[in-house]
Amino acid sequence: MQLETILNRVQKHSSFVYAGARFIEGEPLGLEIELRPRLGSRPRCSGCGKRGPTHDTLSPRRFQFVPFWGILVFFGYAMRRVDCSRCGVKVERVPWAEGKSPITTTYAWFLAGWAKRLAWKEVAQAFRTSWDSVCRAVTLAVEWGLAHRGLEGIEAIGVDEVLWLRGHKYLTRRLPDRRLLSASAVGRRRAEGRDARGLLRLLRRSSPGAALRVQ
Repeated sequence: MQLETILNRVQKHSSFVYAGARFIEGEPLGLEIELRPRLGSRPRCSGCGKRGPTHDTLSPRRFQFVPFWGILVFFGYAMRRVDCSRCGVKVERVPWAEGKSPITTTYAWFLAGWAKRLAWKEVAQAFRTSWDSVCRAVTLAVEWGLAHRGLEGIEAIGVDEVLWLRGHKYLTRRLPDRRLLSASAVGRRRAEGRDARGLLRLLRRSSPGAALRVQ
C-alpha cells in the first residue's frame, strides 16, 4: 500500500492530488509529501472564497503534518495567487491549513489534544515542534470552541475569589434567576485591578444578552 493511498483515505482534498514523497535528510529525519492542484481546478480566493483564474505561483511552502512512525511529516505546496474580481490579487485558500499557519489543521488538533494532558513546552519537545506551533494549535481549538459553544440550559453562574493573605474577600452568590450572576465584594473592592463591576463587564462582552447585576 502506497503512502498516497493512505493519505487519500484519511486526508483527501478534492481539488488537489498527492504527487509523491521524498525524505528530508537531516536530524531529525523528515518526509515531504508534495501536493499539486488537480488539472483544470481553479484556486479559491482567501478573501471572499470565490474561485478565480491563477495570477502566478509562489515558491513552495511546507506545512507540518502529524508525525509518522517518529518521522516528521510536511506537506509541500507552491501556493498560487488568485486574480479575484472582487478582492484583487490574493494568495489562494487551501483546505489543509488556515491563513499563514505553518502547520496543518489536522496537526493543530493533534497538538491541542495533547496540550490538554501535558504542558505546552513538553508537547513541543515530545513531537519536535515549536512552542509557537502548540500555541497556535490551542488558540485554534479555543476559538473553535467559543464559536460553537451553547449556553442553553445555563440558569446561574458563580465565581468565587477569596484573597485572604492580602486582606481581600471577593465572593459571588449563585442565584435561582435564569442566567443571572450576582457579584458582591466584601471588604476592599479591588484585587490586582479587578472588581465586581469589571468582572460583569467581561461577562457581558462574552455572553451578550445575559441578565447580570451587581450586589
